[in-house]
Amino acid sequence: MSKTFSSSGETKEQRVLGVFEAIAQDYDFMNSVMSLGRHKAWRRFALNKLGVTPGATAIDVCCGTCDLTIGLAEQVGVLGKVVGLDFSAQMLQVGESKLRQRRANNVLLVEGSALALPFPDNSFDYATMAFALRNVNDITRAMCEMGRVVKPGGRVMSLDISHPKNPLVRQLYYSHLNYVLPRAAGWLVKRHREYAWLPESLQGFPDSDALSRLFSACGLVKLEHHLIWGGIAALHIGSKPD
Repeated sequence: MSKTFSSSGETKEQRVLGVFEAIAQDYDFMNSVMSLGRHKAWRRFALNKLGVTPGATAIDVCCGTCDLTIGLAEQVGVLGKVVGLDFSAQMLQVGESKLRQRRANNVLLVEGSALALPFPDNSFDYATMAFALRNVNDITRAMCEMGRVVKPGGRVMSLDISHPKNPLVRQLYYSHLNYVLPRAAGWLVKRHREYAWLPESLQGFPDSDALSRLFSACGLVKLEHHLIWGGIAALHIGSKPD
């Protein structure tokens, strides 16, 4: 069950869906604004660390407008298959347009929930999620679902913003999230309220060490995590036991 998230009775799931339905058309542009143009490089770094092999199968959970999905599709090649799953129809619509432009015919888009992936156990070689884990209603359940649908030996990956450990970096970063970004979004795309969600989503989100423990709690092994830009973002990867 979704927990009540606001005094008006709005649940976290309802709030997040409303945010992403509203910002879908501006999402890619604002990603560049809030990451200072680095989010694409962070995704490339994540895929390189994941080590995707040609001909493999992958699911990109909470795929949004499909930036990571497209990267996966390029790496698995014409003999591979990628599923992009998201609960926002508007985000998927933008992603579908990008896939058509790239002629990525090895991708299937599915509207669905990260908390109940509509696939059998052991279906994919890789399961990924980028900049989305802090948005789900139950982080542990979402991670365990990703672990469930990968095959033995398969790999699970999460790339997300995090909590910098250096106090000065953390203070500057939180100031950017809490004050600069919502105002920039209000000025650039008239979406102040929606982008106020970003700092809210980080409240209570596990730091990089705690997220590694969550991977382990879901039964994943061979864990690794990498801090990006001093911990502004963090990449976590784990494998399903053979």
